Amino acid sequence: MNSSQKGKTPGQSAVVTRYLVMPDQANPSGTAFGGVIMGWIDMVAAMAAQRHCEKEVVTVSCDSINFRSPIYIGDQVILKASVNYVSHTSMEVGVLVTKENPITGKNARATTAHLTFVALDQNKKPTPVIPILPESDNEKRWYKNAELRVKARKELLKKIKLGDHNE
Repeated sequence: MNSSQKGKTPGQSAVVTRYLVMPDQANPSGTAFGGVIMGWIDMVAAMAAQRHCEKEVVTVSCDSINFRSPIYIGDQVILKASVNYVSHTSMEVGVLVTKENPITGKNARATTAHLTFVALDQNKKPTPVIPILPESDNEKRWYKNAELRVKARKELLKKIKLGDHNE
């Protein structure tokens, strides 16, 4: 697919990957370091953003990351990333992290995150992104929620810039 299209659905650029938590990726209690999980989240989210816009992307922000359940050594970690929202040059990507015990097959939601990426042209400058075309009820809900987060983030940045004398 090329960028001359009208847009892409979230499913067309979604990325799913899986990792195994090893002892060197965990603390003395046997749970995965948050930084390891965050690195995996950033990587899978960047891949989804890049698949959507078919351009180089850079991480602009991690708007939220919520650790809900510990991930243990030996757990398999499934990361699912999809573009939720597209602005002019930026995209919000949602990532769902599920942990799975490969012996019992039991799985649970472990982490969720929302990251923002900007697409870059060949000169490393922000460049327009094709629209996202949500189809399912979930995709439409994710789009509306992302729209609210984008609006809230912009309002917060205005307040911070106006009121913060340390910059």
